[in-house]
Amino acid sequence: QVQLVESGGGLVQAGGSLRLSCAASGRTFSNYGMGWFRQAPGKEREFVAAISWSGGSTKYADSVKGRFIISRDNAKNTVYLQMNSLKPEDTAVYFCAAGWGSTGSAIGREYQYWGQGTQVTVSS
Repeated sequence: QVQLVESGGGLVQAGGSLRLSCAASGRTFSNYGMGWFRQAPGKEREFVAAISWSGGSTKYADSVKGRFIISRDNAKNTVYLQMNSLKPEDTAVYFCAAGWGSTGSAIGREYQYWGQGTQVTVSS
């Protein structure tokens, strides 16, 4: 079992930045690829970014490429999402997810564990 707790969400103006954190506990964090997904009101959950278990491979949705950076610190059992140049359309609840042995997948069903989410609101 892996427990995931997101933090760092909040209200920010367009063009601003936020850094989300996802702290993991339970099984060996370094065995898990990690992903960030988001869900806006009335919309389906969508992939944002992912990182392999080693941190050597990353993947981004086209909508955030060049603005968001995913990273991980296996010593701290934490994955981060640095979000820059935020836009109102980035407003959503952001979830982190853990997938055993994953090299960083954009497919939600490949992740076994999910956090409760953190709200990000970008005002125009």
